[in-house]
Amino acid sequence: MVKKFFGALIAVFLLNVSICAAAELVIFHTNDMHSRIQDTDDSGHSIGLAELAAAVKKVKSQNPATFWFDAGDTFHGMPMITISRGESLVPLLNEAGLDAMTAGNHDFNYGSAQLEKLVKKLKFPLLDANVVRKNNGKLLFKPYKIFKVDGIKVGVFGLSTPETMFKTNPKNVTTVEFLNPVDVSKEMIKKLRPKCDVLIAIMHMGVDASSEYTSERIARETDGIDLIVDGHSHTTLPEGLRVKDTLIVQTGCYEHFLGKATIEVENHKIVSKKAELLTAEEIKAIAPVPDKKILALLKDANDKAEKLLDVVVAHSDKELSSERLLVRRNESELGNLAADAFRWVAKSDIAIVNGGGLRANLPEGDVKKRDTMAIFPFGNTLRVAEIKGATVREMLEHSVEYYPASFGGFLNVSGMTFSYDPSKPGKHRVEKIFVGGQPLDENKTYTIALADFQTLGGDDYSMLKGLKIVGEYGTFDEILAEYLNQVGMSGIEVGRITRLKEVPVPDSK
Repeated sequence: MVKKFFGALIAVFLLNVSICAAAELVIFHTNDMHSRIQDTDDSGHSIGLAELAAAVKKVKSQNPATFWFDAGDTFHGMPMITISRGESLVPLLNEAGLDAMTAGNHDFNYGSAQLEKLVKKLKFPLLDANVVRKNNGKLLFKPYKIFKVDGIKVGVFGLSTPETMFKTNPKNVTTVEFLNPVDVSKEMIKKLRPKCDVLIAIMHMGVDASSEYTSERIARETDGIDLIVDGHSHTTLPEGLRVKDTLIVQTGCYEHFLGKATIEVENHKIVSKKAELLTAEEIKAIAPVPDKKILALLKDANDKAEKLLDVVVAHSDKELSSERLLVRRNESELGNLAADAFRWVAKSDIAIVNGGGLRANLPEGDVKKRDTMAIFPFGNTLRVAEIKGATVREMLEHSVEYYPASFGGFLNVSGMTFSYDPSKPGKHRVEKIFVGGQPLDENKTYTIALADFQTLGGDDYSMLKGLKIVGEYGTFDEILAEYLNQVGMSGIEVGRITRLKEVPVPDSK
């Protein structure tokens, strides 16, 4: 009887050891949401925060070894959130059930002090091991956290891209510095690896070859990171990217997908890891009904934003038209004003704004927040890039290629003038171009301020895709209001673009 008892006891003990020694870690991940948290928007995506939260909560209820990490560029983007300087997103993220995140460059768009304020209200940590205060070298945020689940220790640390120093308005980061992320990663590995079974880095680095520091480089130059949850480059990695023993995952952007990485652990060692991207349909298959608490918080955020929209942010000397056929065929005062504002804040040689992006009139008199957001409703941010003179000419040729047809990509310009002959074939219409009063030098490199979507080839500006980005600023509506307050409306009269010949113009598009 005694032998049977001890035999049964040993069997139970061995079973428990086996159970504790094996675990399936599920890591859900998001990146570059840019506060696009509602289930539909003009980009056509259909996954909102309520859908994501419902799916993650469902899986967590079935497997406690489930995490949700976000790789940054979260707090800034869409008007509903930016109008509160990110405040209205905090309760939504808290309810969604994230376990940790890191800071993207655009999370500093309200300034580092405001980001600190937001982080203090989060119920989960924002991890960042390479952002320090200039005055004393102390870390701005908690660098890492060790999670314990199913007998497994999971170490997680965060990193932000040093490109933040020029990929947000420089005034936003005057009090902080970004340490070398490769060196910091090595320090984190040395500190955490002996204490953990699994080591994960949440980083806003990206995989763009033009960046000095990328997640690939960090994986290549270090040993010991099992999984990198990445962001910044808006890269879709359907099955992840493997560099040595590190798996790098990224979802693209704007919640087009929910990332899922699965790590199998046995006897405190990783035996397998894989990555996949879940579509809207797959998310709904997990949880058909969106999270009701998130939906209620979304309504509350929208209601609060509506009240803030009536705040006066600037003054206008006269009404400026955004009439569709005007701004999509011709130079306009509203387009000139916007382009001037972009060049002013970016301190660039030239600036452009597409007519299709001007969606409402600027009223005379008091200008409310809702007015600037109606003009620029898409949450676009301003970028500064380097561009060759020859590419400037190619860009302008595309701008006037379709005239007299209406074209949303028709450009208003600042810092430059040009003439074109619409009677000539498309792509051969532009004549003289002047930048800063001097003839365009096609071999010279200029700086250009433009929309983020244009640097991705939007409006078929393929020549702008892949330009070297040297600066990033806030949203268009914020920049316009600041310019009106500090500079005003002088010099916006039409006269920068000269049409050398007239051709018959259709009555409508």
